[in-house]
Amino acid sequence: MREKGRTRRLMGLGARTGGALIKTRLGGQADWRALGEALFEGLSELKGPAMKLAQVVSQWDDILPPDLADELARLQRQAEPMPWPRIREALVLQYGDLDTVFRDIEERPFASASMGQVHRAITHDGETLVLKVQYPGLAEVLETDLFQVRRLMRLGRWFKVPQSRLDALFEELAASLREELDYLAEAEALARYRERYRDVENLVIPEPLPALCGPHVLAMRYVEGTPLRELEDADDERRQKIATALADWITAELFTHGELHADPHAGNFAADEQGRLVIYDLGAVIDVPKASLDGMLQLLDATLAQDPMAMDQAMLKMGGRQGHGAPLSLYKESAECIAPLFAPGEQDFSDVRVHRRLRELSPKVWAAMDRLQPPADTLLLSRALNGHYWNLVRLKARLNMAERTGPLLARARG
Repeated sequence: MREKGRTRRLMGLGARTGGALIKTRLGGQADWRALGEALFEGLSELKGPAMKLAQVVSQWDDILPPDLADELARLQRQAEPMPWPRIREALVLQYGDLDTVFRDIEERPFASASMGQVHRAITHDGETLVLKVQYPGLAEVLETDLFQVRRLMRLGRWFKVPQSRLDALFEELAASLREELDYLAEAEALARYRERYRDVENLVIPEPLPALCGPHVLAMRYVEGTPLRELEDADDERRQKIATALADWITAELFTHGELHADPHAGNFAADEQGRLVIYDLGAVIDVPKASLDGMLQLLDATLAQDPMAMDQAMLKMGGRQGHGAPLSLYKESAECIAPLFAPGEQDFSDVRVHRRLRELSPKVWAAMDRLQPPADTLLLSRALNGHYWNLVRLKARLNMAERTGPLLARARG
């Protein structure tokens, strides 16, 4: 990746996306579809931190303008792969003569994302592997890209996002990207998770192959599966089995192990032929302090009690509200939106009424952003949980959330 060329293109992207907002504002309304198209066209080819930022933002399905969310979501599904000759360079750097290590490597990737792409390979013993290959030169241009991303994030002012939140989001993004470039650390995470969940029958985590892993190539045994995003039309029993496995796993991660998978886009998950949940990518795993969990449980407890004053106290305790004047009416409406999912009995995550109310509430949330500022140390946690929630929505999950959260809330109160 040529640093000067990338810098010019990132600056040009900022100009185009800013122009898409300025030129198309009619009656105070921006053309979010035009903005999303400009971002998709520029970032799909550019790769790296700027594309990752857009993918992060695309997971805010509940509060983004729908047209913008739809366009950014394409970056999860249709990212243009890097040409094979460039990827081959990275593989040769790792392995030397590829023919001595592999019988065959598929030149066409079966997955591509912001930081790398995935190719199937066959060893001389006939075993099928997966090679996750980091885009060549990405580590060298990361810091320059991040500097330009900070400039791009000034577009957040159009959404009335406070500068402090943008700064916190940037620091979160920068830290996670630096960690995500360490493929040896991801191989260790895969091994740790395989050991942790070795006795859990409905989870599958691919086995890393340390002898074939390096700083920029991650080698795993191939685990075939149907991507989560393709399960929306699967039979109900299969979807519910995967949804239950996903919900159980997230709960265990948070409240037993104090960690969370923080890159929840649908391409990282699949279902195998036995109906087990496959977790492919562990490049982003965050520690979740008990204090953060306690604060979020306190907020949930107040929300389910539909007590706006208690909700505000929880927000203040978490450091999540600034300014003067608690938006009590907004708290009340938020509680009314969320409460149905936690009503006694099995609740349907595909209930469009819930999503419609969240969509209707989002302009009020943005209008209150000068006071509502999620605490910096829970931004990544909140984003990850939001992404996992939408995966449950895609699966049309039916879960008894009251039964799941009851013991946790009781423990938090005690």
